[in-house]
Amino acid sequence: MTFSFDPAKATAHLGAADPVLARLIETVGPFRMELKSSRSVFGALAEAIVYQQLSNKAAATIFGWVEALYPRAKQGFTPGHILRTPDDKLRACGLSRAKVLALQDLARRVDAGDLPTLDEAHDLEDAVLVERLVQVRGIGRWSAEMFLMFRLGRPDVLPLDDYSLRKAYAKAFNKRKLPEPKALAKIGARWAPYRTVASWYLWRALDLP
Repeated sequence: MTFSFDPAKATAHLGAADPVLARLIETVGPFRMELKSSRSVFGALAEAIVYQQLSNKAAATIFGWVEALYPRAKQGFTPGHILRTPDDKLRACGLSRAKVLALQDLARRVDAGDLPTLDEAHDLEDAVLVERLVQVRGIGRWSAEMFLMFRLGRPDVLPLDDYSLRKAYAKAFNKRKLPEPKALAKIGARWAPYRTVASWYLWRALDLP
């Protein structure tokens, strides 16, 4: 999967709009954000639910155990699989009670057609899609924005509730305090329509000495 925008054009725009980002882009180098392939909206959100508040290693192990419940599901487990599985079997994979309820709610909503398909998601505006996704139990605005950024490759998402992004902004712009989300939204207006790219570069600042 590739981006629907030109990364070189995006970095040029950001460099012209913000001298601090210009220096950060020069230090970090080319835009190398990687998109994660998705077989479906259900598959992507199910994975997001499992991974919440866990290390990648622990979450991958638990997700693998859930997948192992359905050895014949070559394309990954489906809403029907989850809805037919007793709670105790899902809990035995290492899922918390809250995550079992979230997966079941997701499965019911997808089964009922309440959520868009992956093809339909590509045609929806960011705000509309976020509004649809946050209906799911356990999927908040941050999770929906990560879906837009890393699954769909949307160019103009600024995850204001992301603590690491606020921390990265403070480091890159040499601020003593982390910006409040409302303040970051105002600051980030200058980065539109490539706020996803700006976010990626800011996150990279946390890796710099």
